[in-house]
Amino acid sequence: MRFYAIGDIHGHLDKLYAAHQRIEADRARTGDHSAPVIHLGDLVDRGPDSRGVIEFLITGKLEGAPWIVLAGNHDRLLADQLDLGCEPRFAIRSWCSETIGGTETMLSYGVSPPTWATAGRSRRALVEAVPAHHRAFLEALPLTHETDEILFVHAGIRPGLAFSEQVEDDLLWIRREFLDDPRDHGRLIVHGHTPVLEPEHHGNRVNLDSGAAFGRGLSAAVFEGRSCHVLEESGRRALDPKK
Repeated sequence: MRFYAIGDIHGHLDKLYAAHQRIEADRARTGDHSAPVIHLGDLVDRGPDSRGVIEFLITGKLEGAPWIVLAGNHDRLLADQLDLGCEPRFAIRSWCSETIGGTETMLSYGVSPPTWATAGRSRRALVEAVPAHHRAFLEALPLTHETDEILFVHAGIRPGLAFSEQVEDDLLWIRREFLDDPRDHGRLIVHGHTPVLEPEHHGNRVNLDSGAAFGRGLSAAVFEGRSCHVLEESGRRALDPKK
């Protein structure tokens, strides 16, 4: 079965449009208009239009597009800010730091970022500004999507643990313990989270976070079995495992 996947979007609606256009061009070449498109999470933060990205994805799914949208760690950070009944992983001023990029998300909803004096008010203003259907969408995002041969996930998995035993914190945040492990995981793991200069195939995993958040492109790829091709303007480019 054929699957498409798109890496970390980070509020770049224009790049998301372009990635879907490359997918539609590939659909036209193959005649397959039903293959699912898996978005690997990190819809928000850093880029200029997190609100637009979420609205685009909600609208597409409501119109029947075969899209699957996974949660990324940044999406969970936003959902936590919107839940005034919980203590978020990062206080709102930390979330709005240059490192995380929440400022851009707030601005996309028309809310000014916080100062020392306005942190509490700014968080409440954000809650009031984010539409209820956006909040419900974020809260309902799944952590993984499994096929017979592939596990799609935002960050990766804890090596050595069964898929059923994986915990959310690893699926959204893990890096070195997963990235440095050469073992076969039973399925090919397709992920984002850790930006690279271009998509990478390591045999046991494929990383599609090509750094859209930092001015680079947003990668889209097509998977047939465990084979992977990156979708470019000129068509497919085989992504083979690194030697």
